[in-house]
Amino acid sequence: MKNLLKSVILCGSLLTSLSGCEIVKWKGQYDTHSLKKQGFSEHSLLLKEGGTLNYWQGGQGEPLLLLHGFGGSASATWLATMQELSKHYYVIAPDLLWFGKSHSLGRSNLTTQTEAIWQLLDHLKVQRVNVAGISYGGFVTYSLMARPERINKAIIIASPGPIFSDEHLAQLCQRANVKNPEELFVPQDKSGIKKLYDQVFIKSPYIPDFIAEQIYDGYFKDWQPERESLLNTLTADRERLGKISTETLPKTLLIWGDKDQIFPLENGIALSHYLQAPIVVFPETAHGVTNEKPELTAKTIESFLSQVN
Repeated sequence: MKNLLKSVILCGSLLTSLSGCEIVKWKGQYDTHSLKKQGFSEHSLLLKEGGTLNYWQGGQGEPLLLLHGFGGSASATWLATMQELSKHYYVIAPDLLWFGKSHSLGRSNLTTQTEAIWQLLDHLKVQRVNVAGISYGGFVTYSLMARPERINKAIIIASPGPIFSDEHLAQLCQRANVKNPEELFVPQDKSGIKKLYDQVFIKSPYIPDFIAEQIYDGYFKDWQPERESLLNTLTADRERLGKISTETLPKTLLIWGDKDQIFPLENGIALSHYLQAPIVVFPETAHGVTNEKPELTAKTIESFLSQVN
């Protein structure tokens, strides 16, 4: 969401004299206009358990599913990358459940997230798909990989899969000076927004209080109990993911930032050894890989997907 921050703050500096200016809302409208201008269309799928899954689709070619991370939405996380990738692929980019415009009446855990994606792919009649997921979206990606007959290739970005330990979580909380992961990833106010962005981006720009409040209202205020549950249940999901045989998993690429403070590069290297998968390390990049290096992300994904198995 670093590009979001830059645009929001620039707009804010120009409009500070206008009280109540809904800058974040304006940025969302701009993203929507940009995607539609490039041929993307926005849709909503009614889920079997109740609720809706919002998604964008556009482009032509092999299907490519893009999954965002915590606190974002499809367009906020993938905007520039999905625009570039749609030149060569049929891009499907959903808002994960309890983010953006999506929600479910099912239990808020990784299994419900995964099943919602399968419902979407079945609805679109996509039998096999390439998938890329960042951060929390990487956990969803790994969960999808348990059905290798449906996944062609996978790209996991800044997400440790089943190898993250309780010790890793404790170290994360220590780095961020929080009591638990929920305090960091489910912020309760503008101060929490600033703390989160300081951890996610290598050089988080100064965020005025009124913009931090709008970011909180636009992206973090809703579905807080459900999001906390997604985090609380990840440790149990870790055990389930760890039982998946790595020999059956589809061909996988890892992408990591060398300055990641959420899941440090050592986590990526460990996952690379665990999966026997190559890892591409972006220099001077933190956790928000797709926002900090969208063009490089797109090129790296394209290069991997174009390789003959």
